[in-house]
Amino acid sequence: MKIADGIHRLGSGMVNAYLLVDGGAVTIIDAGLPGYWKDLEAELAALGRTFEDVRAVVLTHGHSDHVGFAEKARKRGVPVSVHEADALLARGRVKNPAKGTGPVRPLPLLRFIALALRKGGWHIDRPTVVATFGDGATLDVPGSPRVVLAPGHTPGSAALHVPARDVLFVGDALATVAVTTGDIGPRLAPFTADPARALASLGDLARLPDARLVLPGHGEPWTDGIESAVAAVRESTAAATSGRR
Repeated sequence: MKIADGIHRLGSGMVNAYLLVDGGAVTIIDAGLPGYWKDLEAELAALGRTFEDVRAVVLTHGHSDHVGFAEKARKRGVPVSVHEADALLARGRVKNPAKGTGPVRPLPLLRFIALALRKGGWHIDRPTVVATFGDGATLDVPGSPRVVLAPGHTPGSAALHVPARDVLFVGDALATVAVTTGDIGPRLAPFTADPARALASLGDLARLPDARLVLPGHGEPWTDGIESAVAAVRESTAAATSGRR
C-alpha cells in the first residue's frame, strides 16, 4: 500500500512494516510477521521491483512482531540492523522486557492474536546475525534514515527520521491503535517495558523538524506532525492515569 512517494506499507494497519524506496533501491523498515514475506513480494512486484532491489532491513526494535521475516531476508544476502541496545533481544538471546499488556479488551486482543497466528507468528525465526547502530547515526541504506533513540518500549527502541521525505518511522515509540484494546489515536504502545521512560523519550522526537508524517508500527499514519502526536500521547496517558485513581 502506498503511503507517500517512495513509502509503502506492508500490513493492514494492525502490524506494520514499511518499504522506503530511493533511486530504485529499497530499505525495509521492520519485518512485521513471517507471513508478510508474500506481501513483500507482491508490493515489490507492484512497484516493478524484485527482492534483488532490497539493500537493507532496519529494525526499530527487537520485538517478535517487528523481526518477522528478517532472518529469511538475511539468508538471501540482505543485512539486518538494529540499535545496539536491542541486538540481543532481536536475536532472541534475552527475555522480552515487556511488563504485562496493560488494559485489555478481549475482542481486539483476539484479533491481534489471530493475525499473528495467520501470518506465522507462532514461530519467529530470529536473525542469527545483526549489525548494530547507535543514536544519531545516519544509516548508509536507501533513504539515509537518521537514528533517534527513544528507549522505553524496549531499551533500544529507535525512531528513523527521513527529513527529505518529512517522515518519521516511530516503530513502537508510540502507536495510533492499541492492539490490546482497539483504542484509536496516538498513545504509548502496549507491551512497553518502561512507560515512564517511553513517555520521556517522546520529548526528543517532538523537537524534530521535518517530521509531518508519523508512521507507527501499529495503527494508521499520523499526518499532523510528530509534535501533535506526542501531545496526544501525553493527553491519553494522563487520561488513563487519572482513570485509575
